[in-house]
Amino acid sequence: MLDIKFVRMNPDIVRKNIQNKFQNEKLPLVDEVLEFDKKNRDIKQEVEALRAEKNKTSKEIGAMMAQGKREEAEILKKKVTEHADRIESLSAAEKEIEENIKKIMMTIPNIIDSSVPIGKDDSENVELERFGEPTVPEFEVPYHTEIMERFNGIDLDSARRVAGSGFYYLMGDIARLHSAVLSYARDFMINRGFTYCIPPFMIRSNVVNGVMSFSEMDAMMYKIEGEDLYLIGTSEHSMIGKFIDTQLEESELPQTLTSYSPCFRKEKGAHGVEERGVYRIHQFEKQEMIVVCKPEESMDWYDKLWNNTVDLFRSLDIPVRTLECCSGDLADLKVKSVDVEAWSPRQQKYFEVGSCSNLGDAQARRLGIRVKGENGRYFAHTLNNTVVAPPRMLIAFLENNLQADGSVKIPKVLQPYMGENVVITPKN
Repeated sequence: MLDIKFVRMNPDIVRKNIQNKFQNEKLPLVDEVLEFDKKNRDIKQEVEALRAEKNKTSKEIGAMMAQGKREEAEILKKKVTEHADRIESLSAAEKEIEENIKKIMMTIPNIIDSSVPIGKDDSENVELERFGEPTVPEFEVPYHTEIMERFNGIDLDSARRVAGSGFYYLMGDIARLHSAVLSYARDFMINRGFTYCIPPFMIRSNVVNGVMSFSEMDAMMYKIEGEDLYLIGTSEHSMIGKFIDTQLEESELPQTLTSYSPCFRKEKGAHGVEERGVYRIHQFEKQEMIVVCKPEESMDWYDKLWNNTVDLFRSLDIPVRTLECCSGDLADLKVKSVDVEAWSPRQQKYFEVGSCSNLGDAQARRLGIRVKGENGRYFAHTLNNTVVAPPRMLIAFLENNLQADGSVKIPKVLQPYMGENVVITPKN
């Protein structure tokens, strides 16, 4: 969420940013919020003048009463009452106007970084860099659920009967591999200086509204019927929410946390054949990283965060690339974002396995996350990034570590989490 003062001083920048995000339907909101802002400032000015007059008149009444001038005092008392009634009326109008301002400001998108490529949608995202050599084996790589079935490692039919489509049972070595990857990712981030955390898996609506846009919330979140609670779509939501309405000392920054959680998402819409199985699902588990830092440090942390994901995937022998999200593919709160994509030998292309985002002070402004520094108070910057999100990540792992005999090799770094096994062998 932008500062209304910024919009007031830079309306053309705000309009151009809306156009760069291809959201021209939001352009009228700029004039609308500026009109509300002017009314709000006019009301505040009148209220301030009325209160000053009221205080002055009250003193005059006291002096007249002391002098025995009761009739004159009664006239002034009526004037004070009129002022009080007017102040009450203006205060009610002020509250309504401020609610309208807040509603609009929650809809106007954040200002994107100047380095973000301008594009309408994800088809215009820009490849930045590749890490590792993508290879295609001489043998055929089966669909990921077929690989898992060879290990008796997945049961989608039972999951459909129990919970419907978009759910799964992972079994045996595949389930163990799933847990091993999460445990390895946890220790990987701890070794990089992040504090491990297991957060609440439900959050209140004020936290939801603080961490994401309305459109994202509608497309993603599951509401708990009859309660002010939502299931989290990612632990970033509750991790950033941890700092709601807090004032951090500048010396306490940066806050660097890595968290485990299940994630629950509606995943609306139809999806292609390659997104069957466990690619796009309603429930999965995830290791996340978040940073709360000073504004001048946020871009440095942005680069560190996505590099962590790249390094983790490369340690598991999985080639990856980074993809810069264009303006039209950025959610409204994001300043800059990069996707990390893993190589799929089966599809012979890359697919998304993580996303790193710098949100500037948008979340902090919504949630009231302030920092007390030497030069005063200011809003912190927040960032988040996926460390690893199986079972989607398992697709990349299984495809890239599959061997001709159907076994799957276990990279050295993961072997301690898999009973020191160097391979897992199919059951059928």
